Amino acid sequence: MISKPDIESFFKALQSKICSELETEDGKALFSTEVWEHSGGGGGITRVIQDGEIFEKGGVNFSSVSGLLPASIAQRLKLGQVPFSATGISLVLHPNNPFIPTVHANFRYFETEGDRWWFGGGMDLTPYYPFPDDILHFHSVIKNACDLHDPAFYPTYKKWCDEYFFIKHRNETRGVGGIFFDYLNTNRDKNFDFVKEAGSAFLDAYLPIIRKRKNLGFGEKEKQFQLFRRGRYVEFNLVYDKGTLFGLETGGRIESILMSLPPVVNWPYNFQVEPGSKEAELVDYLKPREWV
Repeated sequence: MISKPDIESFFKALQSKICSELETEDGKALFSTEVWEHSGGGGGITRVIQDGEIFEKGGVNFSSVSGLLPASIAQRLKLGQVPFSATGISLVLHPNNPFIPTVHANFRYFETEGDRWWFGGGMDLTPYYPFPDDILHFHSVIKNACDLHDPAFYPTYKKWCDEYFFIKHRNETRGVGGIFFDYLNTNRDKNFDFVKEAGSAFLDAYLPIIRKRKNLGFGEKEKQFQLFRRGRYVEFNLVYDKGTLFGLETGGRIESILMSLPPVVNWPYNFQVEPGSKEAELVDYLKPREWV
């Protein structure tokens, strides 16, 4: 049976591979690396890229932490304040070019005493100027990874993603979705095989989109719209995101938890897009639909 050190080793290796590929793609900036310790036990590696040719800011975190569950989380999970350990990888990339989408991915493993354990994770795409071909590609790669393990995975986890990454106070999705899953605990080896498949599919899902859009020219209008839409991303992460809340409630490293936030954001008052404009097209994409 697969062990927690095996899972931890995979996540750490995946972090290295993703960072290496992204550095090569960017061609200018390199990831900085910080190794940190968690107050309860364990720690992590935070890797951040900034001011690159492609990436304005991005982070790829690895962590493996332990401690006692805070009361708020224990109550939410219907557990006592028992010892826990968790390991995973989490990434968010904010490109310079508004025609390249922001992307997020997270894969994690959690266990407590009494042989309670589960996997969770997923990935999703947040475009500013959506291209149907890009969205189709992203979802197709994810679907293929899911189908290798169970044809029911993609429709189930795609729907879960649409529901999870929904900004209730704006009545819109954060982007065009992907997959989201949690509490997978039926078979540790099989669940881990699926998580490895999904995690390894990330680069295939995202890098081709970068290569298609990185040379598209943009002006101040497009940049300002990107900064406005980034505000929605911040709102979701600080109000609803479980990973952010878990990190804050368990005494995680603040810089690593908040690395997902973009470097520059605008919240213009009562901003309205011009009817019929390229910016107005995004509205039609911020509702669940079947992409593949």
